[in-house]
Amino acid sequence: MPGKLLQMLGMAFGLAVLLGNTIVVGILRTPGDVAKSLPDTGLFLGVWVAGGLYALLGAITMAEPGAMVASSGGQYVFVRRGLGPYPGFVVGWSDWISTAASGSFVSMVFAEYLVPFVPALEPYRVAIGCGVMVLVGLLNWRSMKTSDAAQQVLSALKALLFAALIAAGLLLAVPELPPAPVVPTLQGAALFSAVIVALQAVIYTYDGWTGPLYFGGEIKNPGRDIPRSMVSGLLLVIAIYLLINVTFVRVLGVARMAGDPFVASTVGRAIFGAQSDTLVRSLILVSVLSGLNAIMLMASRPAFAMAEDGLLPRALRSVNAGGTPVGAHWASIGIGLAFILTDSYNTVLAIVAFFFVANYALSFLSVFALRRKEPDTPRPFKVPFYPFTPALVLVASIAFLVGAVIGDKANSVKALVLLALSYPIYLGVKRLRLGGA
Repeated sequence: MPGKLLQMLGMAFGLAVLLGNTIVVGILRTPGDVAKSLPDTGLFLGVWVAGGLYALLGAITMAEPGAMVASSGGQYVFVRRGLGPYPGFVVGWSDWISTAASGSFVSMVFAEYLVPFVPALEPYRVAIGCGVMVLVGLLNWRSMKTSDAAQQVLSALKALLFAALIAAGLLLAVPELPPAPVVPTLQGAALFSAVIVALQAVIYTYDGWTGPLYFGGEIKNPGRDIPRSMVSGLLLVIAIYLLINVTFVRVLGVARMAGDPFVASTVGRAIFGAQSDTLVRSLILVSVLSGLNAIMLMASRPAFAMAEDGLLPRALRSVNAGGTPVGAHWASIGIGLAFILTDSYNTVLAIVAFFFVANYALSFLSVFALRRKEPDTPRPFKVPFYPFTPALVLVASIAFLVGAVIGDKANSVKALVLLALSYPIYLGVKRLRLGGA
């Protein structure tokens, strides 16, 4: 049965899904890469501030069409309304596939960090990855009420664990460490290039703040709660990221962090000693579960919205009595499992990284388009300092996209080929008239 999504979610869910989707494992790994590019404390912390500012301005900008359209489906729904069906189609299918691939990756990260607790499970990593994804699917199958509660509990527990790590790193005595290696001072073009590389890593780590937009049609007061959850949630993420990096710098110093593939583990050993591995792995497992739950809840919404518009099969429109879009939900779980079983999620994520930035740019463009096309439509929230704020993040996104293409030519070419192929696919889908509006 088609059914309807239920308008039952509040601001607390928006905060929880944003925290869950944004803070996963990246913040525990990325600082080492950033420190390698910028082994200077001021510059190191500065790029985390700059990345947070970009994300915050982006969230403020996207909150306007999100609150105005108030429909579940993520960026797809307002890009389609602002820029037309084909740009919406590109955003929708790339978002669906990349989100499902992200879920696969996170599931395998969970298996990676669980196995050391039970070494006998080593041969079953793939089975564990599939199993945790299926369990998340079952958890969210019957009712959005259960999904809401689970996401809030997992995200709150994750925030508390990060707060505990930050408090320990800032308040406990720092042990004597060997002298830090001397690093050369960067200048001119080398410094500029290093800042760009570091910013790319930081912005990827902040990605995930669009979470509340996926549930616009299910939030009880979208005009109020979408902007509030996005802005307040992102401010909380920025605070956690800055504090965790200040903690890492206090314990290790930027020079010792440089190139460390897992700074959090090194910091844990310095503070807690031998038992740190268990503590850090426990933090990661909770963080990953919170992220996986949010990711798979989000993955189903673009598919559902596209099915509603006739761009995907009718079966993906089905919603059960508990408000779960069951067709899109299980289709997303199925895609995620396929990525795990074929070991293809890393390749997919590398290719769709291009679309990740392109979708942002199209979303920011849609703010201008909707202002022009629908000037009289009520806007519960308006982006401050229009048109300068959306123009600033649009220019930054285009610059970031150019940098991503230059930095990863091979996968960018594949992404451009997929973009070229998407138009005839879109025309074919339209001719099939798969149902919907």
